[in-house]
Amino acid sequence: MKTHYIEEAAKVVPNKQQLINMVSKRLRELSAGSRPMVEVDLQMGLADVALAEIAAGKLSMEASPLAGESFQAA
Repeated sequence: MKTHYIEEAAKVVPNKQQLINMVSKRLRELSAGSRPMVEVDLQMGLADVALAEIAAGKLSMEASPLAGESFQAA
């Protein structure tokens, strides 16, 4: 992971645990074949893609009373 992506995503989601959870879930989705919601270059790993999506405001957190927190594409 590149530090730049972490810093930019942390500006959008300052809670570290929440950011980790968002990246983890999106990483699983990308690994399973979901398409990136941002422009990707060949140097980016999947975690970088997830962080870039968060930094770009493409993902948001949503509190669900039944299932805990989840996120969805913005």
